[in-house]
Amino acid sequence: CRYSHISYNILCLIFFYDYSCAEVDSMTEAVAGEGFLLNCISCKKREEVSARATLDWHFKRPDDHEFTQIFHYKHPKAEVLHEDFSDRLQWQGTLNDDIQIGAVFIQNVTFNDSGTYRCTFSRTLLLPLQLENVVVEKEVELTVVAAANRELTAVISEIVMYVLIVVLQLWLILVMVYCYKKIWNEHEAREAKKALEAEGSLLESKDHCDGMQAE
Repeated sequence: CRYSHISYNILCLIFFYDYSCAEVDSMTEAVAGEGFLLNCISCKKREEVSARATLDWHFKRPDDHEFTQIFHYKHPKAEVLHEDFSDRLQWQGTLNDDIQIGAVFIQNVTFNDSGTYRCTFSRTLLLPLQLENVVVEKEVELTVVAAANRELTAVISEIVMYVLIVVLQLWLILVMVYCYKKIWNEHEAREAKKALEAEGSLLESKDHCDGMQAE
């Protein structure tokens, strides 16, 4: 993962370990001149249900009265719809029709990027009997500052995130060891059973031969 942003690291955790979808809130403070990950996640309540979705981002500055659409994603095409964000928005969300992560990366953030961002998931659940349409909206209040202000909560969150990564890795190793031992024990049990069956067959054959000789 190339960005050091906390929420992007969490997204990387979701992408690469693929444990489950987690609705992580976006950070709300960006630094002028740097990049910023605008995060928006909407998890399906039932992962086993197939779905397809589109994602729209709208933006409203503090002095504006209405939102303006700035971005649209329908796999595999991403469209930047406002000239103020031309060549500055990159899709960093789900790379298939079943969109659950609708993140976009803003390059070269300016003070004019401060305001309210609204993401809208337009999702169609492909249920066996019928299709069901679901719309989910979330908002992010973004403030652009001249220099980063790392709050204590942000530092704690980052520490917890790395601890979580280590714990999940250890858990995965333990699961692999447990599964390996279980498979090995089952293999040993099967081999022992085969050996007993073979020994029983030999004894039965020997008894049969001894009986024939006695006659």
